[in-house]
Amino acid sequence: MIGLLTAGAGVFGLIIGSFVNVVSYRIPLGRSVVSPPSACPTCGAHIRPGDNVPVISWLLLRGRCRDCGARISARYPIVEAVTGASFAATAWYIGVQWVLVPYLWFVGVTIALTLTDLDHQRIPNRILYPSTAVGAVLLAGAAIGDGHAVWFVRAIEGGAAYFALLFIVAVAARGGFGMGDVKLAFFLGVFLAYVSWGTLVVGVFAAFVLGGVVALGLLITKVRGRKDPIAFGPALVAGAWIAIPFAERLLSWYLGG
Repeated sequence: MIGLLTAGAGVFGLIIGSFVNVVSYRIPLGRSVVSPPSACPTCGAHIRPGDNVPVISWLLLRGRCRDCGARISARYPIVEAVTGASFAATAWYIGVQWVLVPYLWFVGVTIALTLTDLDHQRIPNRILYPSTAVGAVLLAGAAIGDGHAVWFVRAIEGGAAYFALLFIVAVAARGGFGMGDVKLAFFLGVFLAYVSWGTLVVGVFAAFVLGGVVALGLLITKVRGRKDPIAFGPALVAGAWIAIPFAERLLSWYLGG
């Protein structure tokens, strides 16, 4: 059963990964994710349904447009493959529980927000607000379905706590820290605290460690200057991704247990 669930989630993730590509590209530009249909950015030819199969179409076309031969970025199949693999891993880890649904939502949303932050150094409200609302509804329903309604209360409290912490940091940083990250913290905090308070603590700690290391590396290598914006959203997401499956083991190791 778990093998079938994992495989199905992986295939579903490939499809979602294709949509994530559309969302992360179009929404920061203020464009609709529904129309017009996907097209080659070079010649404008619409992508045929048979050429829009995740990963496989890109490989068969050898990374080029069928009509004009222009190169198609490898980012598209990479995002699809990563999303598919992440969905499969999430299904394998969580198993047959209602809570799997909101955590698959969590994975898709965080990948999209990571891409937009890396590309534009901002986290669009058009993605974050509805994603947070839908995620909360899905998590509430799953908590009731799995018999863990009290965990959802903790999740909301955890989201509020993470939001408050990042808000204080943003105020102290005097403009050096984006409010998009503060709002993202609520979304991440909900899914972290649903697991446990310890998971939230590890997620926060991991996010700041990763963010600091990456920022320091970018400054040392002069990829970024001291006044250049550095996306912190990916570090927040990475911290959550590390904490959700590994927090308990990390805490046990740290506490010597």
